[in-house]
Amino acid sequence: MNRIIVTLNNSTGLHARPATLVVKEASKFKSKITIKKGEKSSDSKRIMEVLALDAQKGDTLEIIADGPDETEALKALKELIENNFNE
Repeated sequence: MNRIIVTLNNSTGLHARPATLVVKEASKFKSKITIKKGEKSSDSKRIMEVLALDAQKGDTLEIIADGPDETEALKALKELIENNFNE
């Protein structure tokens, strides 16, 4: 199991479009990937759970991956978020 901490820097946070991109990226991997914001956590492969985090600009997220491709999954999600979802 590995984890990373990222900060949302895009202007609108984790709204519909970025959340969809997170789910699409996470779904490419076999690992179980969880996103946490404070006490809330979500399965990164379920759009409604990701949206329910209500993550806004400046929020810090912990992303936890557990599985055979966990390192690659975390790297891909970190890159997506740090590139502001290509906005």
